[in-house]
Amino acid sequence: MARNVRQLHCRPDDVFRVLANGWLYPLWVVGASRMRDVSDAWPREGAELHHSFGSWPLLVNDTTVMRVWEPPYRAVLEPHGGPIGIARVSIDVKARGDECVVRLQEEPVTGPTKLLPDVVFDAITRWRNAETLHRLAYLAEGGAPGTEGGASAIGRASSAEKVPIQR
Repeated sequence: MARNVRQLHCRPDDVFRVLANGWLYPLWVVGASRMRDVSDAWPREGAELHHSFGSWPLLVNDTTVMRVWEPPYRAVLEPHGGPIGIARVSIDVKARGDECVVRLQEEPVTGPTKLLPDVVFDAITRWRNAETLHRLAYLAEGGAPGTEGGASAIGRASSAEKVPIQR
């Protein structure tokens, strides 16, 4: 299982506002190239994102299913990558004062990547997910458009003034 950890200069709620907006998915997930549709139920458990990965003309249509949605602490996504197989991606967020620490873990569930030795899968995936967390940080710290109540919209207000995430 590949693990990456990054400290973000925002609150856990800011991270979950980005995750809750399915249309932002290709902005933070390395390899996702375009969105095709976002389920009206997103981000509830069982809801789906429909996107593609790769570059034209070699695009593969993909679906990601939300398996666990526990803001502002945890989300588990299950990307279905066509011929690449299915992965499980866990995003765990812990507050650290006015900031937070995000741990992203990814493991193959089915497909050819499951056949790779762990050391090979982990090295490749950690490299990619370091960039994924870097992109997620930009969006969460900057209050990405479409994330009402994000960091740029409310600044560094006290927790009593912050906009809560609905569960």
